[in-house]
Amino acid sequence: MSTNTMSQPLTGRVAVITGASSGIGEASAERLASLGARVIVMARRADRLADLVSRIEADGGSALAIAADVTDAAALQGAADRVEAEFGGADLLLNNAGVMLPAPIEELATEQWKHQIDLNITGLMNAIGAFTPQLVKAAAERGVADLINTSSIAAQNIFPTFAVYSGTKAYVSHLSRHLRVELGAKNVRVSAIEPGIVGTELQSHVTDQGARDWLAGSKETIEWLTPQDIAETVGFIATLPPRVNLQQVTIMPTAQAS
Repeated sequence: MSTNTMSQPLTGRVAVITGASSGIGEASAERLASLGARVIVMARRADRLADLVSRIEADGGSALAIAADVTDAAALQGAADRVEAEFGGADLLLNNAGVMLPAPIEELATEQWKHQIDLNITGLMNAIGAFTPQLVKAAAERGVADLINTSSIAAQNIFPTFAVYSGTKAYVSHLSRHLRVELGAKNVRVSAIEPGIVGTELQSHVTDQGARDWLAGSKETIEWLTPQDIAETVGFIATLPPRVNLQQVTIMPTAQAS
């Protein structure tokens, strides 16, 4: 085994990351690139993506930015067509785009409900629909491909006022379990990552004061996870032998009880 293969075990692989303009997506793109993958970073904010690509390339990695909104199915298919044409297709998809907008259900924050469902569920499905054919093709040719979905501990546990967000993440986790059975026979590994509290932009989007106070209090008593913590896990999943599929990974801050 060459030194390069040992230090960059993802050399030759093509990874697509949604929600790559910040947080877990950004950190995961940098990590996968450092492991040798060519990364395609996707999000709406083209300027942030350009900065990310510059950093990856400055560190010797290979990256391409595609500005696209995952809720736009046609845009996602266009991105997939470009990845197919320029790279021969993706063999790793990290579905990371998402939003968290907790609020008491009686407030009837219907626009926030819709936004979370559109991004966390419909956007996820748009990406899966656009890139799954490439993953299946790559797995047939190379023996392995990866579909990694960012879920949340909220998919399992109960957090008052987080009902809609938690429901969307329960969808992500349960869908992942089903797709693992469906695609595993075709050598496509499917994993759901369920982090506890991670310090990202998600918290800044929260408008409900009660939830903001709860998050602020938790930050005083708990050392939150960092995006790099999750990125390390994404890299670990992708570099495992093809026979190994981590179906569901729960990652918690040491001091977070639930």
